[in-house]
Amino acid sequence: MRLFIRLMALLLLFHAAALRAQTIWDMPTEYPQSAMPGLGVTTFAKRLAELSAGKLQIKPSFEAASGIRSADMLAAVAEGRVQAGDALAGALDAEDAIFALPTLPFLATSTADAKRLAELARPYLAAALQKKGQRLLYLTPWPPSGIWSKAPLQMPSDLSGLSIRTYDRISSEVFAGVGAKATSISFADTMPKLADGSINAVLSSGDGGAGRGLWKFLPYFTEITYSLPLSVASLNQATYDSLTPDLREAVDAAGRQTETELWLALSTRLQENYRRMRANGVTIDSNPAPAIVAAFQPGAAAAQRAWCTRAGPICPQILDAFKAAKP
Repeated sequence: MRLFIRLMALLLLFHAAALRAQTIWDMPTEYPQSAMPGLGVTTFAKRLAELSAGKLQIKPSFEAASGIRSADMLAAVAEGRVQAGDALAGALDAEDAIFALPTLPFLATSTADAKRLAELARPYLAAALQKKGQRLLYLTPWPPSGIWSKAPLQMPSDLSGLSIRTYDRISSEVFAGVGAKATSISFADTMPKLADGSINAVLSSGDGGAGRGLWKFLPYFTEITYSLPLSVASLNQATYDSLTPDLREAVDAAGRQTETELWLALSTRLQENYRRMRANGVTIDSNPAPAIVAAFQPGAAAAQRAWCTRAGPICPQILDAFKAAKP
């Protein structure tokens, strides 16, 4: 019996030592687990645990369960309230102009465009995060944004009847320019607004589980390919610097692997989303009236000019290279 007690005591000591050796990081996102950012967080958690031999663990949270929305994510990571986080880049526009680039309207209109723009923007995004005391972990690509609405959109005048949730300052301005009542709202706060009738449309891809809430209220989706946004995942730089070299490499490798897997997932994501949407009664207009898309072009051009003014020298450095490579 004494031997058994000693063995149990040793096991408890080993277990306690293992727990002390294991580091757990909180990593929230405002999006559902099945949306692309949720897939990114869960993939990163899995890869990091594997590459660190279990020494580094991610505790993910979804749908803003932590109370942190995209616009507040950088502050939360910088202040140490969470160690890492995922945020829609466009929602960080107030932090630095570079974050608005991926959601500039009608700039990236295909997955190939979005990937090329992401690669051009990466060093600038990383530098902007570095100024906030953070390290870029990976970028999360999104399917194209369209308009979810209660009624079909058949002509430009229909746009003026929209009270639409947009996802950043620029999209609010562009939709206001076509006569819509537009308000930038985090996705986590969108469903209550739909339920109480204060909005009747949403700018979103409705990716993954996000569509489940939208199709309860909005049975029409107009494919205008407004943008293919990016989300950014970051880690507190001091937290990263405190790691041993092998664990820093595990973090970096997990980020690279996660982003590779996300781009692969995106290649079939739109078709999967559309199948799910149609199965739940959503009517998808894949060929909207040209006049509807044309109505956005003056506002889109103005948004790009305004962004270039804010961004300064990085505007031509990125956009000239992007447009030169466009087929």
